[in-house]
This record gives sequence, structure tokens and C-alpha cells, in this order.
Amino acid sequence: MAVPQRRTSKTRKRMRRTHFKISIPGMVACPQCHEMKLAHRICKNCGSYKGRTVVEAE
Repeated sequence: MAVPQRRTSKTRKRMRRTHFKISIPGMVACPQCHEMKLAHRICKNCGSYKGRTVVEAE
């Protein structure tokens, strides 16, 4: 079984993890109400998706 010869230092471990980040979600403006929403999802403000009303807004 493969076992590391030496312990990985804190610096080397942190350098490896520099690319392991949280990315921001893809936000777009709703074409109906111009409110910011997640891409490819129903707008929470007006309830529309792809130009038609899917959910009745309150």
C-alpha cells in the first residue's frame, strides 16, 4: 500500500488548495421584471421562466 514518505507541510498543503474555492453563482436579470435571479431558474419575484408565467406571484 502506498504511504507518504514524509508528512505534507502546511505550506505545501495550502498551496495545493489555493484553487479549491467557492465560485459565485451565475446571476442574470429577469427579462420580465429585471430582478436578479439565478440562471436557468424561475424568477422568485414574478414567477416567470423563458418569457411565460410558470408560478403565480404573490
